[in-house]
Amino acid sequence: MAARIDLTFDCTDARLLSRFWKTALGYIDEPPPAPFTTREEWLAQFDLPDDESEDDGAWLCDPDGVGPRLSIIKVPEPKTAKNRLHIDIRVPGHGTPEERWERIRAESERLVKARGTVLEEAGEHHIVMADPEGNEFCVAAASV
Repeated sequence: MAARIDLTFDCTDARLLSRFWKTALGYIDEPPPAPFTTREEWLAQFDLPDDESEDDGAWLCDPDGVGPRLSIIKVPEPKTAKNRLHIDIRVPGHGTPEERWERIRAESERLVKARGTVLEEAGEHHIVMADPEGNEFCVAAASV
């Protein structure tokens, strides 16, 4: 059996980054683990230091249970280099290369409106983007 993975983003603003990735992926806030009824109740068990708050983290999940869970955690240090691992957002649909490129560009434009940034267009194959905190990701067509 293959292992399931979660992805964790370090960040300076967990709320900002969680809003972006919910928009980008169609994810939702992950419900708290049982028996807790709220995320705040779950966090209370950890006796957070005075300089940490509930807003320092966010947990997202695919509402269909297919994609990996995302943890978004505030850290004190800034991002200083290119990601060694990045997410590829695959735009669904088939068609001609021109039609696929049109869908890729439309998705990148939607993500720019959500505060993403286009870094580079790689031919008519994929677009390299960054989320609001500079984490790189790509927008490409789904595998045929």
